[in-house]
Amino acid sequence: MKILIIGGNGTIGKKVTAHFSDKNVIIIAGRTNGEVTVDITDSNSIKKLFEQTGKVDAIICIAGEAKWADFNELTEEDYYIGLKSKLMGQVNLVRIGQNYLNSNGSITLSTGILADDPVVKTTSAAMVNGGIHSFVQAVALEIENGIRVNVVSSGMVEDAYEKYKDYFPGHNPIPMTKVINGYVRSVEGKGNGEIIRIYN
Repeated sequence: MKILIIGGNGTIGKKVTAHFSDKNVIIIAGRTNGEVTVDITDSNSIKKLFEQTGKVDAIICIAGEAKWADFNELTEEDYYIGLKSKLMGQVNLVRIGQNYLNSNGSITLSTGILADDPVVKTTSAAMVNGGIHSFVQAVALEIENGIRVNVVSSGMVEDAYEKYKDYFPGHNPIPMTKVINGYVRSVEGKGNGEIIRIYN
């Protein structure tokens, strides 16, 4: 398969890329580095990305940001960071990317445990993740050409444990092999509209 991985150089992206690169042709896209660059907050940038890659068999997005801060500190503009990046960025990847997928291709988005089990300072991030979950379930009913759309929602991964452990007291870090398997299930399986939760 020809697989486009947006965020393929990140903490999770590196491991997912390494797994799929064994048997597939991989194109890595990133905001500042990668074989091609893309700003997912900008629809025109997404269109340029796909014009460069041409048709692909699978799209994986492991990118997007949202502001973490106390609820009473979050401004309206702070919420728009997550809405434009992680939410609409991934929505637009589906909206535009479907036209560059071969028949029966797949799109895999990424969220996280905050949609179901938020912690403090994550009002914006949790809201965005929940929105993506609803979007994936709904778009799967309508997207055409045999295309499947799923989302991988992981808990705090082992490789990010030291950085984020204070935000997630008592949470068990998720082994990277389990996280990788979530993406494998989405790309190589037959599920559509699935929220692939990897929380323990």
